[in-house]
Amino acid sequence: MNVIPIVFAFDNNLIEAAGVCFTSLLVNANSDTFYDIRVLHSPSVHLDEDTLRKVTGNFKNCRLSFYPVDETYENAFEIRHVTKATYYRLLIPDLFTDIDKAIYSDVDIIFRQDLWEVFNTDLGDNYVAASLDIGMNAYEKQHIDSLKGVNLWNYVQAGFMIFNLKLMRQDNLTAEFKKEAANNYRYQDQDTVNIVCAGRIKLLPPCWNVNDCAYIQFYQPSLKLPEWIKPSDIERARKEGTIHYSGYKPWQRYSVAFDIWWEYYRKSPIFDEKRYFKFFFDKTMLLDSLPLWKRVKNLARYFLYGRYKG
Repeated sequence: MNVIPIVFAFDNNLIEAAGVCFTSLLVNANSDTFYDIRVLHSPSVHLDEDTLRKVTGNFKNCRLSFYPVDETYENAFEIRHVTKATYYRLLIPDLFTDIDKAIYSDVDIIFRQDLWEVFNTDLGDNYVAASLDIGMNAYEKQHIDSLKGVNLWNYVQAGFMIFNLKLMRQDNLTAEFKKEAANNYRYQDQDTVNIVCAGRIKLLPPCWNVNDCAYIQFYQPSLKLPEWIKPSDIERARKEGTIHYSGYKPWQRYSVAFDIWWEYYRKSPIFDEKRYFKFFFDKTMLLDSLPLWKRVKNLARYFLYGRYKG
């Protein structure tokens, strides 16, 4: 059996998203893959464990555990829709001394492939492995240049990473994370990880973290990507890539690939047909209230890059 420790961190605002994310993870698991799912949460939050156990209880190839964290990041910098729970990943090396390697993942994600291949990545002397943040590298050059030791087209997306926990503990990276996080960077823990781990990050193929900008780019190319990203990498990302809804959330509004998220919602043990109907009914009513030119614009956006293309 191939055991994969995978860590998540979130609060009750993302219980539904976590349930759908877990469903996609387990539905796409190989028969010999076992997921050791570990959830980090604030000690001051009574997390809705029952809903999540309802999901994992339908599968035999997993174990679900909950871990309240300390108050290291209780007063951490929050911006946009991203809360202090995002910083909990920076505690993972010291929280889980029983394992030497783990995956960290956000829950605004849909998995479409088994993770044993990527978990088995040889990290060498790298602290983490992660995919490029294509949007950041393309449009935030000034910001990336301002980060100590970070080079353009080496800045990674922190929503899905493999942690070399043994090496991170050996070099006391949690202390370095805490020190850098105190600077309240614009992109919070993502900037912190890129700074602290600069030069010791293994780049993963884009299929392991296809966020909004990457999804659009792969269907409607407009950027010159690094040469090491091959057409076959892009094709795989389109066909079976892990979709990361880092921008608009499909359970709240239309987003790129929103239909794929709802596909897994329908497969999930937490599926609620009234919730499903209400979302699409409300959005239909909203579209009906739009002027003709806005309807055409929305339809054009959907057919260009917003629908599932297999």
